[in-house]
Amino acid sequence: MDGGTLHSLRTVEEVFRDFKGRRAGIIKALTADVGEFFEQCDPEKENLCLCGLPTEQWEVTLPAEEVPPELPEPALGINFARDGMQEKDWLALVAVHSDAWLLAVAHYFGARFGFDKADRKRLFTMINDFPTIFEIVSGSAKKQTKEKSSVSNHSSNKSKSSGKARGSESAKYSKSVQLKDEEEGLDEEVEVEEEHGDTLCGACGENYASDEFWICCDICEKWFHGKCVKITPARAEHIKQYKCPSCSNKRARP
Repeated sequence: MDGGTLHSLRTVEEVFRDFKGRRAGIIKALTADVGEFFEQCDPEKENLCLCGLPTEQWEVTLPAEEVPPELPEPALGINFARDGMQEKDWLALVAVHSDAWLLAVAHYFGARFGFDKADRKRLFTMINDFPTIFEIVSGSAKKQTKEKSSVSNHSSNKSKSSGKARGSESAKYSKSVQLKDEEEGLDEEVEVEEEHGDTLCGACGENYASDEFWICCDICEKWFHGKCVKITPARAEHIKQYKCPSCSNKRARP
């Protein structure tokens, strides 16, 4: 376990940065690197656990030798359950335990360094703004995003319809109608940007940004940063059907 970072975490922001790094590493293991993660969790080996590192990397390792350990322990024996259940259920189980471990580590730091009630609440709020690893791995985060977008679009379309009706009644000059149509066009562009802004990367869990290249898996329909799955815009032009690392691994494995 990487307890060496312990003495450098003194503020809420520093603990949250540590949480984000560990979280990104675990998400990478369960999505983009799922094939390698699967192979490392050999049921023939001893108790293994998945650790997220502050550097956004991950490792499958044995439990810490010191007792008690420097940091809370992640779930042990994840490799023993690998072949006893469907892969998606096994990954979901690892994701749930990883979510619990991340919270335990973050609040361990908070307790160790004497965070008061306000600091603990702020730390939890910052963490809670992110979807859980389970939500990302199971795809429920994407479903929630779609539901939000659907409700938002329904409300905006309803308000636009009533707005048009009122506009037609009160419009006296064609120029005012033209200006209204232009404004509605701008509103629609903003709505499209907001809808995509709720999209989460299936690898790192971060939100959509218009200045970054994204690619969608044609199998599971999850979106990914190009950099997270090592796909460039030039390479994407030559791909007829893109399959993310997780879907490629499922089809390759007997």
